[in-house]
Amino acid sequence: MPRYFIEVAYKGTRYSGFQVQNNAITIQSEVEGALAIKFGQTFQLTGASRTDAGVHALQNFFHFDTQADLFYQQYNKEKYTQQVLYSLNSILPGDIVITEIFEVREDQHCRFDAVSREYKYYIYRKKNPFYKDTAYFYPYTINFQILQEAASIILTTKDFTSFAKKNTQVNNFICTINKSEWVQENNFLIYNVVANRFLRGMVKGLVGTMLKTASGKISLEEFAEIVKRNNNNNTDFSAPSHGLFLVEVKYPTI
Repeated sequence: MPRYFIEVAYKGTRYSGFQVQNNAITIQSEVEGALAIKFGQTFQLTGASRTDAGVHALQNFFHFDTQADLFYQQYNKEKYTQQVLYSLNSILPGDIVITEIFEVREDQHCRFDAVSREYKYYIYRKKNPFYKDTAYFYPYTINFQILQEAASIILTTKDFTSFAKKNTQVNNFICTINKSEWVQENNFLIYNVVANRFLRGMVKGLVGTMLKTASGKISLEEFAEIVKRNNNNNTDFSAPSHGLFLVEVKYPTI
């Protein structure tokens, strides 16, 4: 059966997360609804990365299988695909956009075949009404050098039990972090992290606890101990979701 990937971007402010939930509006429920209206049939989507409520994405993916020949009904396949995208995006609300739909191998999986995910967390220091939905206002004193040192400590472990929220249902807490750094860019302080996988609440836990360290509430030694301790009793998950963006999901053949 043919399999298709859907690439999406969205502002997550209004949504209860990425994956479909009972009695909640999610990115998946909106995209499935648009597909059903366009093609007159139901679709069951599988997601690549389950962003939490309020988290945004510049790139995320779904895949689905269908017997229907969705995109080859006219001679000019590219033109027809663009018509499909236009129609779907006309149905979707303005804070979700489908950027691509394309056929892949029948065994290609948008979640399990992804080799890395990249997140960025945005912080702004001076009050600005245009940033309030997409970055965290943090006007307190921060030691940038300590932030960088804390980000480097994160690279020394693979067990992120300390940064997963309680009742996270996974087989293990092992993640391979390939990049962990803070940068200052224009009016933002940005945490950039790349890994093969992320746990529920992990990036917000990392950011909140690093900010606690850089603000002098705990020492770097205490931060390192939290990383090694493998429990989340002293992890700070208070960083709000609206500062977090899923930037890229990478595949070996996409």
